[in-house]
Amino acid sequence: MSNALYKPAAMLLCAIPCTSFIPLAHAAEHTWLDDQLVTATRTVQTAQQSLAAVTVFDRAQIEQSQATSLPELLQRVPGVSLTNNGGPGKNASLFIRGSESDHVLVLIDGIKIGSVTSGGAALQDLPLELIERIEVVRGPRSSLYGSEAIGGVIQIFTRKGSASGAKPFFSAGYGSHDSYSGSAGVSGGVGSAWYSVALSGLDTDGINVKSISSSGYENDSDGYRNLSGVLSGGYRFANGLELDANLLQAESHNDYDQVNSRRTSGFHAHADNLSKVFGTRARFAPFEPWRVTLQLGRSDDKSDAYQDGTFYSRFDSRRDSASWQNDLVLAPGHTLALGVDYQHDQVSGSTAYAEDSRDNNGAFVQYLGEVGRHDWQLSLRGDDNQQFGQHETGNLGYGYALTDWLRATLSYGTAFKAPTFNELYYPGYGNPDLEAETSNSLEAGLAGQHAWGHWSINAFRTRIDELIAYDASIKAPANVAEARIRGVELVLASQMLGWDWNANYTLLEPENRSSGANNGNELARRAKQLFNLDLDRRLGAFSIGASLHAEGQRFDDLANTKELSGFATLDLRGEYRLSPEWRLQTRIANLLDADYETVEGFNQPGQAVYLTVRYQAL
Repeated sequence: MSNALYKPAAMLLCAIPCTSFIPLAHAAEHTWLDDQLVTATRTVQTAQQSLAAVTVFDRAQIEQSQATSLPELLQRVPGVSLTNNGGPGKNASLFIRGSESDHVLVLIDGIKIGSVTSGGAALQDLPLELIERIEVVRGPRSSLYGSEAIGGVIQIFTRKGSASGAKPFFSAGYGSHDSYSGSAGVSGGVGSAWYSVALSGLDTDGINVKSISSSGYENDSDGYRNLSGVLSGGYRFANGLELDANLLQAESHNDYDQVNSRRTSGFHAHADNLSKVFGTRARFAPFEPWRVTLQLGRSDDKSDAYQDGTFYSRFDSRRDSASWQNDLVLAPGHTLALGVDYQHDQVSGSTAYAEDSRDNNGAFVQYLGEVGRHDWQLSLRGDDNQQFGQHETGNLGYGYALTDWLRATLSYGTAFKAPTFNELYYPGYGNPDLEAETSNSLEAGLAGQHAWGHWSINAFRTRIDELIAYDASIKAPANVAEARIRGVELVLASQMLGWDWNANYTLLEPENRSSGANNGNELARRAKQLFNLDLDRRLGAFSIGASLHAEGQRFDDLANTKELSGFATLDLRGEYRLSPEWRLQTRIANLLDADYETVEGFNQPGQAVYLTVRYQAL
């Protein structure tokens, strides 16, 4: 799509008069005990049954947060730390429990996404307005999903229709840095069919990415534009067969700073990016205890870079996947799942790689059981990677209800991660001698559910062998012999004195255990302390709230010579319900104008104000 169309499209979305309804947002650690989860076990279960640490955001909670991007929302999750290269739309890396940013598996409607070259998913480009639900599982899940799920899994579910008539929705917003946003769509169903179609747009001038003190860089705002859409539909036949398909596409334009040695006007760099994921699924039950799921998917990640209006580089990566899963109910409380997965990765573009494709075949089995106060999860998986051979992973989880309100859990899991194409083969950077990363994790938890709210504490220890990190001494990625990460997560949620409040605190010790000069150092870009506090209250037609996010100090390099200070940001938000359908929202982000960096030399947004109007049909 032409760059010139982004801003008019975003403004057009702000002018479409559509309607819709969203239930009143409610308090939680973003996880309710009767929520239906699918990511932690690849089967349907409630949050109360889950042995994994899981955080869930539904549509009402997403809107209540008034977050302007997916990374901004995800940093509220316990154990999650983010780095950002300079404000809206700029590259965002997410670390779960101190693991690497590419140790997080990201799924959209069950389809694995992410760049084949860099290994990361462009979370900053995914449209928050088109997301219905997010599940974040913390801890290893390679025994179910294969490579990359060392730190955890994030699954994003796009907006879906239901067989309850057409329900259009609409939002429009404006804020600091000349930021325009808008979304519009309709979802619904007719008889046994359902559908959803929606668009979302964003146009912002952004901030000056590089510090003014960074000699030679342009002192100007670096804008960002995004236009995204989702299309989904499905049908349930009389014999119980369900067919559905989902498509999400996000196009973005990003302006960047670069060194201007000539000091000439009009000096600039930008990139045009495309993220697209398509999936189709068939579900049926040959007989009552046996349910079969067949799924096919394709995800594309493309980027064209330009300097001074001249084409510079192109990276196109494609991931094709297929899965066949069988869930068998052996008896009440006992489920056996068996499945096979296939994945084909392909990279092309202006850069020649020594290898440009690889296949991975995987097979898994899982047994979920429950007897009295005891429940357990046992899963095993084998992967055959074309470049890195066989890898076997497993997970064992056990839960025991000490009382009707107190539950203890214990789990152990192993995982692996194949190096990315950039880490292996990028000219002048890649290291073809890299080994696959492997890990083992042990976790113990205790959780309580009371009339006043709920709480949990989880302690974990992860050892990662052959951890891949950039080594400045060889100017290439290298395997760190061993890294050890220890941590504790505390979560507390309640309703007191008319306020809904949620808090979580994470204490991490991400340590480099390799021999040599960096032994005992902290792993780069991991904050050792993370804290979140959300307060919300409903006052008739008004709602008010506040969010406090704080992170401790971190280092920007393996040698621990570049220290980044800790920081805290405070956001205030308010909402007025004009009618059951119409709502007016406002938010002040970074109220105290905290000045901080998560990557050395890259600025972060200061104080900003946003105003949004929403409409959703009853």
